[in-house]
Amino acid sequence: MSTAELKDLFQLNPKITFLNHGSFGACPLPVFQDYQQWQVKLEQDPIQFITKTGVEAYRRSKEVFAEKFHCSVDDFFLTPNPSTAFNTVIKSLELEAGDEILSTDLEYGAMDKTWDFRCMQTGAKYIRQHIPLPISSKEDFLAHFWSGLTNRTKVIFISHITSATALILPVKEICEKANKLGLITLIDGAHVPGHIPLNLDLLNADYYTGALHKWYLAPKGCSFLHVKKQKQDLLDPLIVSWGYASEFPSHSQFLDYHEYTGTRDSSAFLCLPSLADFWEKQQWKQKTQKAKEILHRWYPLFCKLLETKPICPVNTDFLGQICSIPISTPLPFELKEVLYNQYNIEIPITNRAKDFFIRISFQAYNQEDELAYLYESLAALKSEGKYLN
Repeated sequence: MSTAELKDLFQLNPKITFLNHGSFGACPLPVFQDYQQWQVKLEQDPIQFITKTGVEAYRRSKEVFAEKFHCSVDDFFLTPNPSTAFNTVIKSLELEAGDEILSTDLEYGAMDKTWDFRCMQTGAKYIRQHIPLPISSKEDFLAHFWSGLTNRTKVIFISHITSATALILPVKEICEKANKLGLITLIDGAHVPGHIPLNLDLLNADYYTGALHKWYLAPKGCSFLHVKKQKQDLLDPLIVSWGYASEFPSHSQFLDYHEYTGTRDSSAFLCLPSLADFWEKQQWKQKTQKAKEILHRWYPLFCKLLETKPICPVNTDFLGQICSIPISTPLPFELKEVLYNQYNIEIPITNRAKDFFIRISFQAYNQEDELAYLYESLAALKSEGKYLN
């Protein structure tokens, strides 16, 4: 099946050059139809669905997840998004005045705000360790990151793949050292599932969240929180409901607290078996590998056009199907609007402080011609000199 035919499996507007899969993902039509069928079943028999059939389907979805991402079905629960997942963790952590959370200045803004909120409550300090760009190697990154370690460091919080800069970070090495030091590890893997390999048991983070509606192609509102067994009973429920002090407790207080939180439409959670079928039938893993190779080949070409340099080595240690290219622009927000309104290109302009990037997502349904069209469009804008220097 050609990439053009693959695009027909999605409901994306064919008039738009869609190079922003990373923000919210896109769900293939067969899976979306399964999602809608679950919603219909919910409405047809809500009592039986919420108390029995939906519960059984949820369990099957968890089994598929556990096999795919290498963990126990008892060590995670599904959530609407990573923000919900990590609000559950961050608001449960016992922090005191002076405790330090070591992070980077590459993190997702919503998580920065969550930490700021919690630190305001507790007097703890959120350390945004500066990471100079470009990064030359894993060793270079790790040296800069760990230079922020002090005797007050209690928690490590870091992205597996960053949002604005689209960098794969060496979290396995970070978790290994943090575990030896007795530090708590929270890993934000929002962009990871379906994008790069993920073995949750092997990674051995205390807390790991990821979005399944991004690169794994689930319907919107499908994410997860995985928690190491030794940490599970330390988590308070974000929403206190029937699972708290349950009259009919299961074998796991952890699951009771966090899976039974009131009435909700769990249809997005129930599509993981149909997603697994889609991945196998379409050989999606092999197709995403090809997409990575194409994007990595184009990255230096965009850098040359924009008279800039890669922010990391152009290889699979640091880059997947998404990359951020530094740009010099006096009008970053206007540039995004011009690309959409005049050129019909959906692509974000991201930033870290005063540094701006154009972030390209290249999913298996994208065609190389779309990168060529983006290149031509940026070249035209650069020649005008208004939006790109």
